[in-house]
Amino acid sequence: MPLIPITRSISIDADELFESFVRSTGAGGQHVNTTDSAVQLRFDVANSPSLPEAVKHRLAAISGRRMTIDGVLILRSEGSRSQLLNRQEVLARLIELIREATIVPKARKATKPGKAAKARRVDAKKARSSVKQGRGRVKFD
Repeated sequence: MPLIPITRSISIDADELFESFVRSTGAGGQHVNTTDSAVQLRFDVANSPSLPEAVKHRLAAISGRRMTIDGVLILRSEGSRSQLLNRQEVLARLIELIREATIVPKARKATKPGKAAKARRVDAKKARSSVKQGRGRVKFD
C-alpha cells in the first residue's frame, strides 16, 4: 500500500485510486485503434479516509462537472500516445487539484468607501458633467 504524498499532512493511499484504460480519440492512425492509451482515474472523495471534511467540500466545489453525484472524482488523460505518460499526467492533475483544495480562502471583509473617496467621486462626476455640458450647439448672442 504505497502512499501518495499530497501535502506535509495529507497523503492518499494508492489503493483508493482506480484506473481504467480506454482507447484515445482523435488522430493517430492505425495505432490508435489497437492500444488503450487513454487513462481514466477515479477517486472516491466522499468515502476517502485520507482527506479532511473541509478539503472534501472545497474539492467538490472546485472540481465542478468532474465530480459525480456520488462524490467520485473522474479525471481523464489522453494527451500522449504513451499510457505511462498519461498515467503520470492524470495523477499529477489529481495531486494539484487536491493541493488547491487544501488552501483555505480568506474571508472577505465588507468595507465602505471613506468620505474623501466619496468626495473625489462626486467631484469627478461634476467635472465630467461640465465637459459634456460644453458640447453641443454654440449659442450666438
